[in-house]
Amino acid sequence: MSLSNAELYRLKSDARRGLLENDLILQRFFDRYAADLNAEDGQVLKQLLALDDNDLMDLLIGRKDELSVLKEISFSPAYQKVMMRLREK
Repeated sequence: MSLSNAELYRLKSDARRGLLENDLILQRFFDRYAADLNAEDGQVLKQLLALDDNDLMDLLIGRKDELSVLKEISFSPAYQKVMMRLREK
């Protein structure tokens, strides 16, 4: 099941960050994959977007592969898929 327009809008709004680098990566991700996101992807993104800017940046650029706060989801297929897509150049 794909995300509703309201859910997608909320995620895009939450994706506006204090670090320009995060903004650029997240904007590229939504430009490429917004139409393909499902509810599970939305939940992963919601948890990622709740992180502090610096923690999120560490994940996005691969400086860290996981954070303790995301331990529960970090091995799920949805998390792995979203992270792979976020890290694409």
